[in-house]
Amino acid sequence: MDQNQTNLLQGTLDLLILKAIGAGELHGLGISRRIEQITHGTFRVKPGSLFPALHRMEEAGWLSSDWGESENNRRAKFYRLTKAGHRQLGTETRQWAKVALAMADALKAT
Repeated sequence: MDQNQTNLLQGTLDLLILKAIGAGELHGLGISRRIEQITHGTFRVKPGSLFPALHRMEEAGWLSSDWGESENNRRAKFYRLTKAGHRQLGTETRQWAKVALAMADALKAT
């Protein structure tokens, strides 16, 4: 693991996936790349974690998907947020903002 990378905290993967897809439809590898990009390389999500999460989130109704062709002409499943997914993104964003603020306060405490 690169020294700039860290392990995902429990519950962060859903938010990162929702945030990555929020800008538009992406396939699995694109989601992984986008997460790495928006976290400046801190989080690198591997397929063994990503695809079960995508499946679970699709089952929850937060994502929908269609098969298409990737930029290198391979068959790929493209994911996009549903209305419920947009609501979940808002909910999780608010929750994580509270957690981040509380942790920042705790780390500043003497």
